[in-house]
Amino acid sequence: MTRSQTTQARPAVVFQPAAYRGMQQGIDQIVEAIRPTLGPRPRLVAIERASRSKPPELLDSGGVIARRIIELPDPDQNMGAMFIRGLLWRLHEQVGDGTATAATLFQSLFNQGVRYMVSGGNAMLLRRHLEGGMQLILDTLTSMTTQVEGKEDLERVAASICYDPPLARLLGEILDIVGEYGWLEIRSSQGRELEREYVEGAYWEGGVLSRQMLDGQPKPKVEMENAAILISDLEVEDPQQLVPVMDVTLQAGLRSLLIVAGKLSDSAIGLLQANRDPAKFQAIAVQAPAPRTDERAAALEDLAVLTGGIPLLKAAGDTLGRVTLAELGRARRVWADRSHFGVVAAQGDPHRLRAQIASLREAISRVGSGPSSFARTPQAGDAEARRRLQQRMGKLMGGSAILWVGGATESEIALRKELAQRTADALRGAVLEGVLPGGGVSLLACCPRLRQMLDQSTDPDERFAYRALLRAMEEPCRTIITNAGYDASEIMSEIRRGGLGCGFDVISGQIVDVWQAGILDVAAVQKAAVRSAVSGAGLALTVDTLVRRKRPAVSMEPD
Repeated sequence: MTRSQTTQARPAVVFQPAAYRGMQQGIDQIVEAIRPTLGPRPRLVAIERASRSKPPELLDSGGVIARRIIELPDPDQNMGAMFIRGLLWRLHEQVGDGTATAATLFQSLFNQGVRYMVSGGNAMLLRRHLEGGMQLILDTLTSMTTQVEGKEDLERVAASICYDPPLARLLGEILDIVGEYGWLEIRSSQGRELEREYVEGAYWEGGVLSRQMLDGQPKPKVEMENAAILISDLEVEDPQQLVPVMDVTLQAGLRSLLIVAGKLSDSAIGLLQANRDPAKFQAIAVQAPAPRTDERAAALEDLAVLTGGIPLLKAAGDTLGRVTLAELGRARRVWADRSHFGVVAAQGDPHRLRAQIASLREAISRVGSGPSSFARTPQAGDAEARRRLQQRMGKLMGGSAILWVGGATESEIALRKELAQRTADALRGAVLEGVLPGGGVSLLACCPRLRQMLDQSTDPDERFAYRALLRAMEEPCRTIITNAGYDASEIMSEIRRGGLGCGFDVISGQIVDVWQAGILDVAAVQKAAVRSAVSGAGLALTVDTLVRRKRPAVSMEPD
């Protein structure tokens, strides 16, 4: 039998304590969905897809899980849920990890704070004292940070993030070779195993403009030695526009020409094909990289710096009429296939290249979501901007790798690809800012300092803030233990008896020295999680009133 239900959210102004109650229930629903993913023995969350004929999406990333939850039915609960959803997704975009830790910290602080508020506490003073305690925690974490060096350290850090030994081994090797700014592309594989491929030189998306250029090749890829490179985004309709470029190349004694262009007409491609003789002269045309104008201009600029050429841009009114040899880039080898093109042993000016790398490094440091700048609230697009800058820098530094991720099903491949990307992002942070004791131990190590400040304080709001932080610092460790199937109260007592630096290895079931056991957290991720959770909870506790908007009626027809 089919039944229909019509609901309509009434516009209203909701005051305390109902406002706290609604927000708290929404926050709890989001956090309880994410909590099981924390630790090396996580449980997965299944998200129903829009098309119910497809299998559910299996996730263990707190940020992605939060992102998939679009709305809760109750409007007051939804405001709390969307508050923490936004906080966790911003954290995910910043550092790629730490969202489950932040969620458990936030929930503990907020729930304790709500109880204090309804008993007469001052929200603004509590927020100020929470943020003061947060700075103590961050300073303590900074003092504990250790730098990572070499493949083995990177592999240990990766294993602590992804809990996938084969994936950790390959990512540790890749980041050791290409460096923290190297370009790592993660692709789906047809097989079931993980594979890596190192790409010599630099490459961009933008394959040959015609598959005819791959005809006659032993494999769907064409390579040319000692090539001149025309760098442009121009659209060439008249084949005669290419003649001056070809003449300049031949007059310089070069037999290979790579044309980077926005578009070539069929007749222009025909001209290149008609003059194709690998023994005398060969030219191939590839698509200028990046769909957006600004990204394309940046990619062409980097290619020009690498190869020593000058980009010809449609927006600047450039043409091919008077192309000189000085405007053409040079490389010892170039290649192109259906989707990419690359240059090997580019022959640009080393001084110009170093200056460009320095400029990009400075730009990365200025981006608000960079690893060293979590102090301010990130703006939309910061994480993506940083990622694009890092990719550009990786190309210029010559470090490029491809990680092929396989699996038995599409869902398994998608899950492992997301895990690989999250781990790689966190590993970059580890190289830049170092690591901390893992398994929640670094947060437990902040407790003595918080307890000392609690004992020295006489202000009721400040004392409660320190008590709330002390309880919250235990929450990630308790959650990891519970998720692995152990009694958190019993294990926490053993950890306290073990002393500083001791934690619980849920894989072996033993109390261990986490440094020696290789259980590590990325310092940038842990500090970002603390900052997001504490400042976010303090802000949420100052919300005094909820204002509902009128929404249209929604008719729901069950299947």
